[in-house]
Amino acid sequence: MNLLPSFRTVRPETLAEAVSALSAQGAQALGGGTDLLPNLRRGLGLPTTLVDLGAIGDLTGIAVLPDGSLRIGAGTSLEAIAEDASVRGAWPAIATAAALVAGPTHRVAATLGGNLCQDTRCIFYNQSEWWRSGNDYCLKYQGDKCHVVVKSDRCYATYHGDVAPALMVLDAQVEIVGPQGTRMLPAAQLFNEDGSNRLTLGQGEVLAAVVVPPAGLWRARYVKVRIRDAIDFPLAGIAVALKRDGDRIAGLKLAITGTNSAPLLVPTEAFVGAEWNAATAQAVVQAVRKTSNVLLTTVAGVKYRRRVLLAMTRKVVDELWSDS
Repeated sequence: MNLLPSFRTVRPETLAEAVSALSAQGAQALGGGTDLLPNLRRGLGLPTTLVDLGAIGDLTGIAVLPDGSLRIGAGTSLEAIAEDASVRGAWPAIATAAALVAGPTHRVAATLGGNLCQDTRCIFYNQSEWWRSGNDYCLKYQGDKCHVVVKSDRCYATYHGDVAPALMVLDAQVEIVGPQGTRMLPAAQLFNEDGSNRLTLGQGEVLAAVVVPPAGLWRARYVKVRIRDAIDFPLAGIAVALKRDGDRIAGLKLAITGTNSAPLLVPTEAFVGAEWNAATAQAVVQAVRKTSNVLLTTVAGVKYRRRVLLAMTRKVVDELWSDS
């Protein structure tokens, strides 16, 4: 087993201290460490400083705000989110997504912020040092070629987070604190569709919280497919939010994960006002097909991952339609 590289660790007690520490060159944020530390053991990264965010009280907690919105601190564990009564009652898709991450012992340590900001993955990247060196490394780290799309000028490693798509279809906003103050942006805008440049966070910025508006008449669900019923990342996942008005679609939002270098919203504006029937279902499935870009980044075949994603799309919307 590879040893961890040498680095120093700091443990700030306030967000201001964390921002200052992360502004230094080579500094990297550490939440629960369930994604970062295994990667460092594989030689994937050489941070000079790990900024442990676990002592910052302002980063934890789940609260329903006076306007009915939900606020979750980025340092809150996935276990706490999955078991919280208010989340399970009013925003069940978020609780489900959190409960489907990895295994129980991972969820105790893993944080919301860490899950959202996790590294992208690829069968050519998530390997031992000797294996990667034998293949001249890759574009994502230490190399100059993407082995997935050989002539590409960007990395196609895939984002496999579960919670992000559920937040995206529920119109969540992320709260980011940095050297220039605090800013809010839609959850989807936290991500770049580039496997080696996956986040829009600037130097010194910290993901502090997520704010989700009241669900109202929206009904949402998140489903994933993985090789094992626990532990594994999604080979494909989809979150759907639906609002029904009689026999018409009053609102429809879809977000996918496990297929692209970022979790992506699927364009659905054209379906508002339509009936949910076989023709609409086929059009929605085709919209998901056009948005997804399934490539050889996991041990499962491309055709399987694409087919299961499209099958899940129809199944989940059907179920939400029947339940509305």
